[in-house]
Amino acid sequence: MNPGTVILTGCAGFIGCKVAELLLQAGHLVVGIDNLNDAYDVRLKQWRLERILHHPGFQFHQLDISDRTALAAPFKAACGPLRRGSVAVINLAARAGVRQSVEDPWVYYDTNVTGTLNLLNLCRTLDIKKFILASTSSLYGQGQPMPYREDANTDAPLSPYAASKKAAETLCYTYHYLYGIDVTVLRYFTVYGPAGRPDMSLFRFVQWISEERPVMLYGDGQQSRDFTFVDDIARGTIAGLKPLGYEVINLGSDTPVVLMDAIRLVEELVGKKAAIVQTPRHPADVQATWADIGKARQLLGWYPQSTFQDGVGALVRWYHANREWTRDVATG
Repeated sequence: MNPGTVILTGCAGFIGCKVAELLLQAGHLVVGIDNLNDAYDVRLKQWRLERILHHPGFQFHQLDISDRTALAAPFKAACGPLRRGSVAVINLAARAGVRQSVEDPWVYYDTNVTGTLNLLNLCRTLDIKKFILASTSSLYGQGQPMPYREDANTDAPLSPYAASKKAAETLCYTYHYLYGIDVTVLRYFTVYGPAGRPDMSLFRFVQWISEERPVMLYGDGQQSRDFTFVDDIARGTIAGLKPLGYEVINLGSDTPVVLMDAIRLVEELVGKKAAIVQTPRHPADVQATWADIGKARQLLGWYPQSTFQDGVGALVRWYHANREWTRDVATG
């Protein structure tokens, strides 16, 4: 793929920052958009942003994708006479998290649905041909045969977060059908790694075990997750820039891990035992996730390259290298 201009929303996010790094390394001009909200500790976003902020190929705009008026200026500039090559949009700006969406579903719809609509409409008016949407394995809900295939029924989401992503996917199809926008929808499976989201289980486990705090375990610990390392997800996201028409593609490790086994690995890597406190399973949580990644292999030539042990090791090393402030990050 020849270097071009990529408008990247959520550029200070966990996945967004890694995608930006890889795009910049490949010679793309990256127009980064992020509102730096306080959905979780802003120090994490600032730490990530600092990795890319001073790169000569990076432009940063602090704004919210749900603000249609404010979005127009960076889009028009990116599509102007000084643009570098073709222009594509990767939408990684989102309110993520299953349990939090139950408490405040409105902010999820503002960002995940209205924000996506605003971006798609700018693609239409400015004749931007490629759009990538970050979606989620949460759409598969309960009771689907595993591993989850992209053609599985997703009409019964268990949380407002999943419902908002379903709505975003349907908007993407509508704009593809009406206006010919080439859309790739990527359903991510439980992404983890250094500088990850603090509401995710592996960040929590590393912090809680390292700091000898109680490890809150929802349910019996036998639920499983298809944990996928952030570097693999970033590579797959960029691979999705190729022309595909309209496709929904899973990105996962294809190797589910039982939560209790994940805790035991963190114990081993940290060198401390977990003080586990069991609590009832949240009704919005699914028992298991597992990605069928055959479509990603076929269409994108993508497959995960990181083992779970190596990925968790990288997370543990990052946490301890930044422990003077990561120990105080609220994990919800």
